[in-house]
Amino acid sequence: MKKISATIITFNEEKNIERCLESLQGIVDEIIVVDSFSTDGTKEICLKHQVNFFERTFIDYSEQKNWALEQTKYSIILSIDADEVLSEELKSNILKVKNNWKADAYTFKRMTNYCGRWIRHSGWYPDSQLRLWDKEKGKWDGNKIHEKVQLVSNSTISKLKGNLLHYSFYSIQQHIDQINKFSELKADQLFQKGKKTNGFKIIFSPLFKFIKHYIFNFGFLDGFYGFVICVNSAHSSFLKQVKLRQKNHAK
Repeated sequence: MKKISATIITFNEEKNIERCLESLQGIVDEIIVVDSFSTDGTKEICLKHQVNFFERTFIDYSEQKNWALEQTKYSIILSIDADEVLSEELKSNILKVKNNWKADAYTFKRMTNYCGRWIRHSGWYPDSQLRLWDKEKGKWDGNKIHEKVQLVSNSTISKLKGNLLHYSFYSIQQHIDQINKFSELKADQLFQKGKKTNGFKIIFSPLFKFIKHYIFNFGFLDGFYGFVICVNSAHSSFLKQVKLRQKNHAK
């Protein structure tokens, strides 16, 4: 049987972390929590559970997650965010692959809860995630945001049934705050790569984004919050483009 190390990075996650940790019980064999000096009750909650708790200054998401990898005892990694929970079906299938590990990595679907509603469309589902893998075969790709696990060539990937449940935003304002933060990070990332934008992208990228998610990804089936999500996705695209333009024209 394979043993699994779970890794979690945190900052002020007292609303979420206990639910996450409880979902890992009986599934993983080690839990590594790397915290960015939370000012709420995150640390106290973590220390009530059997976790290896570290405090470390946050630089970016990939860097922090790769540092967490280095602290793990076992080669098989389950990376989970503090606001995520393993569904019962996913738990069952992770236990099965522990006893019969065949691939180098496994993907599974993520379903997001937005302001109390589960989102099944709007470009947010099935949202396949690669979160269970052999750390000898890959690590986080170095992107500051929207980081992904980058596997070595010829790695094998299989799919697991079951959802990773994502309790993302408790309010629309929380979502807007994240959009502002992440659009700045994304624009900076593009700027560092020498990317540029233009009037066409600034005007039409948000429009195309809304049409794609609301019409072609059936966002309208998610009701009011589906509409909010699709508008916010367009707004995120707009902010990314105008912030990139500002960086390219800064004196």
